[in-house]
Amino acid sequence: MSSNTLPKRVLVAITSYNGALYDDGKRTGLYWSEALHPYNVFVEAGFEVDVASEKGTMGYDEHSIEGDGLDPESKEAWEDVNNPLKKALKESLLKAADVDPPKYGIFFGAGGHGAIYDYPGASGLHAAGSAIYGAGGVIAAVCHGPAILPGIKDPATGQPAIKGKKVTGFTKVGEEQMGLLESMRKDKVHTIEELVTEVGAKYVQPPGGPFDDFSYTDGRVVSGVNPASAKSTAQAALKAFESSQ
Repeated sequence: MSSNTLPKRVLVAITSYNGALYDDGKRTGLYWSEALHPYNVFVEAGFEVDVASEKGTMGYDEHSIEGDGLDPESKEAWEDVNNPLKKALKESLLKAADVDPPKYGIFFGAGGHGAIYDYPGASGLHAAGSAIYGAGGVIAAVCHGPAILPGIKDPATGQPAIKGKKVTGFTKVGEEQMGLLESMRKDKVHTIEELVTEVGAKYVQPPGGPFDDFSYTDGRVVSGVNPASAKSTAQAALKAFESSQ
């Protein structure tokens, strides 16, 4: 593949789901740092970035924009009224059906627990990811973002792009430690391990704890475990992009 085949442009997918999840009644949705850190990595590497959700709507995971959910970088960005990602999410968020896949070389699924509610049925995002992968692009996702991966097909085979691939994502242990597994079962949503293994991928357990930085690359499929892995997952996606050109 020639060095100029795919554009240096990233489609960051985010969840449209913004329902109550936590015991304190707060809502889940997009986990702020899981979009911010990749966005910054891609922009610093000279890539253009667009953001899309299935419905063209979004809401934040409320725990991600307060207290311990904010690392120094994401806190500074959240408090900046002119932050470019915040402005993009408010003013230029795309609806998946309106995405033009040939514009992109990387598809990146950001997380937040909202992702496990709407990504599995997000046919518009699936179509965009499938087209990008089919053109030789990279598909990447972090934390609960890998819930998008089973729906992305390899157009050459008609099979899930991750079938036979190694994929990681937020762990069942992590769900248990957060006290959310019971709520997930009640809502009939599945863990990342369940979602990816169901379509024939091999789930990679992170070597450290559920909240340690860990990402994994298998060809043009890149995945990361948690918010702390958002930056390294984006960096790995760039490496996979460069290797595929």
